[in-house]
Amino acid sequence: MAKMQANQMRAGMVIEFEGQRYTIIKQNIMIPGKGNAIIQVDMRNIKTGAKKDQRWRTADTVERLQTEDKEFTYSYTDGNNLVLMDPESFEQTMVPQDILGDRLPFLQENMTVNVKLIEGEAVSMDLPETIVLEVIEADPVVKGQTASSSYKPAVMSNGAKVMVPPFITAGEKIVVKTADGTYYERAK
Repeated sequence: MAKMQANQMRAGMVIEFEGQRYTIIKQNIMIPGKGNAIIQVDMRNIKTGAKKDQRWRTADTVERLQTEDKEFTYSYTDGNNLVLMDPESFEQTMVPQDILGDRLPFLQENMTVNVKLIEGEAVSMDLPETIVLEVIEADPVVKGQTASSSYKPAVMSNGAKVMVPPFITAGEKIVVKTADGTYYERAK
């Protein structure tokens, strides 16, 4: 374990807090009108899966756990577990699907994922930054809307709803960011 300042925390890091291991989901620095900056962190308990919001001052220190990164290939879902295959040894590993949280719909068969391990136990999983999805359903364009800031809802081939620009129609393929499920660009 290594100590680090609270303002060095980033999404995906694993820390130990109050005797429990947590994965950082989101981190935000808030600067009030008066006083010192505060770090607002959303984190998930690795064992229980419970989410927790915590605030630290920038000068506070936290225990960062050393993780080992390993690449796996996603095979299929078995109940509440994801079955991953080691591309080198072809061994299968089961990981609870809660590890992905809101990003679960963006997981696709044969996708290469990066898993963070502590003592052989999976604690966090990263998907590729972007994926290509097909638009199944999109509202028609409303005349008079400007393209600058008007987005419309669209249903993707994986069932996820994404806000897209008005020129996107059903049947098109688009690139979506897996971190927050937002439209990035048309697929080339």
